[in-house]
Amino acid sequence: MVRSDGRSNNQLRNTHIQTGVQAFAEGSVIIDTGQTRVLCAVSVENGVPRFLQGSGQGWITAEYSMLPRSTTTRTRREGSRPRGRTQEIQRLIGRSLRAAVDLNKLGERTLTVDCDVLQADGGTRTAAITGAYVALYQALIGLERNRDLETIPVKWSVAATSVGVIDEEPLLDLNYEEDYRAAVDFNVVMTDKGDFIEVQGTAEEGAFPRKTLEDILSLAESGIRSLFQVQQQAIDQISK
Repeated sequence: MVRSDGRSNNQLRNTHIQTGVQAFAEGSVIIDTGQTRVLCAVSVENGVPRFLQGSGQGWITAEYSMLPRSTTTRTRREGSRPRGRTQEIQRLIGRSLRAAVDLNKLGERTLTVDCDVLQADGGTRTAAITGAYVALYQALIGLERNRDLETIPVKWSVAATSVGVIDEEPLLDLNYEEDYRAAVDFNVVMTDKGDFIEVQGTAEEGAFPRKTLEDILSLAESGIRSLFQVQQQAIDQISK
């Protein structure tokens, strides 16, 4: 099928990660994926939640929000109690990042990752995960350089993308228009070892065959492999 932005079915949107965008955050990036743009910033604090106190283990958590004019019409700011969708995305980001790090080597400190959507055109949660990993890595580099950590406790890279099915054709990295039309919609989080951290998927218009699921996972993996390269380029700039 012909996509609105001219991409092939297996092609990511142009993705770029700019590092060090906030002077006071221990790690910060802006990730652009097509017209979707997300600011990810990491804050490091001594101490952990009560259930981890005395364990010697660290913690990584995330918050997510969409700015009022990140969309075509103004969205009201959320209050002190985020909506269910927001909570679900925050938990997804947190789980994905915790899976990438050996928390036992982090010490009793908490890394909070704030992901703020500056502009939304589909794939905000997957862009947030992909960008947040780089911001997290930057914060860990800083802790190592300050000798607060002996080594950078990252086990593997983590990135995410979306795949949908429109007119029976799997499409990689959906923009908003495609996401709205998709009969099947998946968000996939994967490590650079080829293991899946999370696969979120649903059929909007009835059931789909097992073969479609296999095609979706293969397409997601190919896209995420490309995102690992984008992440590494950004990390190489930080490491200089």
